[in-house]
Amino acid sequence: MKNIVLTADRPTGRLHIGHYVGSLRERIRLQNEGNYDEFIVMIADAQALTDNASCPQKIRDNVIEVMLDYLAIGLDPKKITFCIQSMLPALPELTAYYMNLVTLQRLLRNPTVKTEIKQKGFDDEKTGIPVGFANYPISQAADITAFKANIIPVGEDQEPMLEQTREIVRSFNRIYKKDILVECKSILPQNESCYRLPGTNGGTKMSKSIGNCIYLSDEPEVIKKKINSIGSIPRSIEEPGILEDNVAFIYLDAFATDDSFKKYYSEYKNLDELKIAYTKGGIGDGTIKKFLNNVIQDELKPIRERRHIYEEKIEDVIEILKAGTLKAIELSNETLKEVKEAMAINYFEDDSFKNDQIKKYN
Repeated sequence: MKNIVLTADRPTGRLHIGHYVGSLRERIRLQNEGNYDEFIVMIADAQALTDNASCPQKIRDNVIEVMLDYLAIGLDPKKITFCIQSMLPALPELTAYYMNLVTLQRLLRNPTVKTEIKQKGFDDEKTGIPVGFANYPISQAADITAFKANIIPVGEDQEPMLEQTREIVRSFNRIYKKDILVECKSILPQNESCYRLPGTNGGTKMSKSIGNCIYLSDEPEVIKKKINSIGSIPRSIEEPGILEDNVAFIYLDAFATDDSFKKYYSEYKNLDELKIAYTKGGIGDGTIKKFLNNVIQDELKPIRERRHIYEEKIEDVIEILKAGTLKAIELSNETLKEVKEAMAINYFEDDSFKNDQIKKYN
């Protein structure tokens, strides 16, 4: 079996450090290891419209913003196929067929869907749940199966979506007695602190819609201001620091390395030592934020610099995305053809349908 990697992001804004530690960093690792036959990165604009239908310009404007972030982190167009979801005609057709394999009740029981319905206010009786949004897991299954992808780097919150995809794959292969579709597995961040990075305001997941993000493209002063805005429990410097739900330390868990300490905080060898000292008292939260700022700035500086280079080559960026989309159309159409053959709805691909009907009526 081939190893095919597929990942996607909704173009509702620039990408942030939550995306970076939750999935993007794993994509770079997989790319550099090279143990794959195909690597597709999709800009999921159609899915973004499920809760942004009234502002399509927002989605249109952010397609290139996301693409710039991809290139800035080091995703290589020589190794990766970049594509735009809405440009692939096979995807909505596959979605329509898969809809017959899933009940509405099952969709609405999906933990990720339930959480996002509440976050977006769709649980209000006056607002209601858009059909397209409820259908989100099926659409995502179409994205994955269209390329027969079996390796999906995602954040932890997307695992219920992948389980829904696996259910659809099993149902399809069983009903149509063809092992056409491939089951996928998730690749989660190796560091559990990266699973659901909280926003700078604490408590909630980092989210573009909430505005509690540190973006990959933020300038140094903006990053510093956002880090300084992170809340902390009021205490005197002599009092023990509290690690539980401490956003600054969660960020350090995700980004700090032993080299970070050698460079910026040589009093301690590693984060474990710093945590022990912090809980004994004597270290202020301002000191922690200063260290964190240095760590984050080091991580984001080369990303921001690469992004500026690509911003000067927008025509080239668009051509990369266009070429990848054309390739993705061909790949996804191949799967669609197999699916329709298995379902016996490929009426005019050969003479079998005509011959069957002639035999029936003669």
